[in-house]
Amino acid sequence: NKLGWKVHSFDHEDANGQFEFDFAYADVMTMADRFVVWRLMMKEIARKHGWEATMMAKPYADRTGSGAHFNMSLADVKTGENISGDAADPRGCGLSKLAYQFLGGLKKHAAAIVAVSCPTVNSYKRFGPDSLAPWLIDWGLDNRSAMVRIPPDRGSGARLELRLGDASANPYLVVAAALAAILLGIRAGQEPPLPLEGYGYNPSNADLLPMDLTSALDALQADAKLTDLLGKEFVSSYLTYKRNEVERFQRHV
Repeated sequence: NKLGWKVHSFDHEDANGQFEFDFAYADVMTMADRFVVWRLMMKEIARKHGWEATMMAKPYADRTGSGAHFNMSLADVKTGENISGDAADPRGCGLSKLAYQFLGGLKKHAAAIVAVSCPTVNSYKRFGPDSLAPWLIDWGLDNRSAMVRIPPDRGSGARLELRLGDASANPYLVVAAALAAILLGIRAGQEPPLPLEGYGYNPSNADLLPMDLTSALDALQADAKLTDLLGKEFVSSYLTYKRNEVERFQRHV
């Protein structure tokens, strides 16, 4: 609070020594800055006490992995009003038409987004059935097994929770990829199918997300519309760097 970040909530998570911090809303650049500073701060504070803090996606095989969930909403530039919700939504979910297009864009380009939201070989070790991490390209109303969860809040609190990322991700790249997908969804008038009902780990219900870093990089490279918005030079450099990382991992003994 002394930093002016207005921490929304803090709680002990599923695994031993695992904690969740939630910040109050801010614009995407401010939130990304806080994300980076917070990680550095946590590591330094832990070190001073003789402990070690890790943002690794899956530090222990038998314990819950660490995700990074991005709660996002659309606002009117002039008024600042949240325009993600709509009480008159004909689909009955309380979302605006723009929010559905937002969802449609994230779903359409999810496989490519994973390449930056889950940036290491280790990132994919937290994916899988019953892991509380997303596994399929889907969305649901307050469904914590879905890739995109729509929390129950409406009005000023209406939002979409993208659950793809892990704690090791570069938040600037995650929000850039997500915003590019959202823009493409809005431009195309892309709307998602019906929301997930119940269990979110049945692969007969939706397409699987990439399950390893190489597959995610391939999906990013193949997504011409998303890479065009992100910038060809950036994408080329990122793919080269990350493919070399995979090669070095495979050679390591």
